[in-house]
Amino acid sequence: MYRGFNVTLDSDDFASDLVVGKAVHGAIKNIFRETLDPYLRKDGILDATKMQANWFPQVQADVFISHAHKDEDLAIALAGWLYKSFELFSFIDSCAWGHSNALLKAIDKEYCYNANSQTYDYDKRNYSTSHVHIMLATALTRMMDNCECLFFLNTPASITVEETVRDQGQTLSPWIYHELAMSQLLRPKKKTRENRFNKYGGKLEESLEKSDLQIIHRVDLSHLNTMEVDSLIEWRDACQNQKGLQALDVLYELRPPRQDNRI
Repeated sequence: MYRGFNVTLDSDDFASDLVVGKAVHGAIKNIFRETLDPYLRKDGILDATKMQANWFPQVQADVFISHAHKDEDLAIALAGWLYKSFELFSFIDSCAWGHSNALLKAIDKEYCYNANSQTYDYDKRNYSTSHVHIMLATALTRMMDNCECLFFLNTPASITVEETVRDQGQTLSPWIYHELAMSQLLRPKKKTRENRFNKYGGKLEESLEKSDLQIIHRVDLSHLNTMEVDSLIEWRDACQNQKGLQALDVLYELRPPRQDNRI
């Protein structure tokens, strides 16, 4: 990752580009395996490397869009606008990867369920969940590192308003917490210059955001340049014939790194 931006948008911003975003990211759906047989080694152990490659594959993209599950349409609309305006391809996990809960369900049904009592073993469920979530977290970090630019969608669904101060906030999403923390820890990379694109499909949801359990995380946004919709429009207007990664160069000139050496 080379640069990161804290983007404040309303739910209806770029709504007209939602169709474009869905067309770009839904061109070809990935086919995710419903059974565990392809991942089972001869010794009876599941191969996590094969599971991660199938459920959370690394795809080629220029911009990593970090967003709350409730803002999925906004993220897809922004991705459509980025493609239409600059021919930039975005990574959105829900458009590219399989549903982590489906993988968990398959594992738990095979290894954690007791047919006699019709219950799931608590310890085995914790063990299976830790494996799937660490695969997902690792894949997210790798994707973020591979993308040149990060756009974090700062909305009421992703950052809570209580005790929020400049450059800091709180989130109920463990995945947003993870992505923002990793974006701060990843070492800035030199810009890569190759046209990159892969096809997207599948479905991933943030299960904890839908449950009754709520755990809040304090997040630091000080390492991200702030942008609002006017900044995005200014960026588009400043681009002449620049497309793709060249358009990102224009953005970097318009929004230079902060003087405190943050990205």
